[in-house]
Amino acid sequence: MVRGALIAACAALALAGATAAQAQDYPTRPVRVVIAFPPGGPTDFVGRLITDKMTASLGQRVYIENKPGAAGTVGADTIAKADPDGYSLFLTTSGAVTIAPHIMSGVPYDPLKDFAPVALVTKVTEIVVVTPKLGIKTMKDLIALAKEKPGAVSFASTGIGSPPHLAQELLDVSAGVKFLHVPYRGAAPALTDLLGGQVQVLAADLPVLLSQIQAGALVPIGAAAAKRDAVLPDVPTLAEQGYANTDASNWYAMLAPAKTPPAVIAKLNKAINDALNDPEVHEKLVKSGATPVGGTPQSLGAFIKAEYEKWGKVVEERGIKDTGQ
Repeated sequence: MVRGALIAACAALALAGATAAQAQDYPTRPVRVVIAFPPGGPTDFVGRLITDKMTASLGQRVYIENKPGAAGTVGADTIAKADPDGYSLFLTTSGAVTIAPHIMSGVPYDPLKDFAPVALVTKVTEIVVVTPKLGIKTMKDLIALAKEKPGAVSFASTGIGSPPHLAQELLDVSAGVKFLHVPYRGAAPALTDLLGGQVQVLAADLPVLLSQIQAGALVPIGAAAAKRDAVLPDVPTLAEQGYANTDASNWYAMLAPAKTPPAVIAKLNKAINDALNDPEVHEKLVKSGATPVGGTPQSLGAFIKAEYEKWGKVVEERGIKDTGQ
């Protein structure tokens, strides 16, 4: 029995040594980063900025693979089931790991167990906008209209359970109103219908709306965030306007499959933080409406757990369900 234990211990030491050597040499081939959205969107933009700098830092090509579908869960499942060797990563938004598991049945992964946190990349403010034709300039104006016409003011989002939808649900509760939620399959059709007058209000990620806001085609009336965005410093948060508990900020984070060696995670974390601290990358992110964050894998793990619990409670209290939208 003692001999068996000794053999097992030696085998464990040998495996640990091999893993350490592998981590020391990492990477020896290209690294794939899965993004669960089509090319050209804000997540793709952030991902390409970061991976370009990671390529230079790691000495191996770091490339994007777009795998859209099912609110990000297709891409998430791809990485949850990938080899934990550091060569397959997931640049996720909040939806796939902290929201979708609460509203979709049969999500094929455990968001808290099947991934290893690497680094929080950016936070993205949700902005509530209207068109100038609506004649509304503040959130109080919008709430007054919603109280005058309960259930009739159409509030578009980028899909059921998306951060913009949750921003609307939080605002409903805080302001004591009822908007007519109109979910779309992404930001582009929602924005098109808002500009065309088919819907009256829209919440979306700031990078999606920024060019239209700067052109004067949209009026930003509130930020569903903990603080004002540096790109729109004159737009107050919903909380500043009297509507508490309305932070629905989106975020992008890099994850790896669970059991990826800590030394590999550490190398990736450093590469991401170095990229975010690069002045050119930092400036481009801020100008696009994304706030660079960075930090440790441990801080990201704690953040994801807190977000998972927060949105689980909101989904349950508001009775939000996936309807195939």
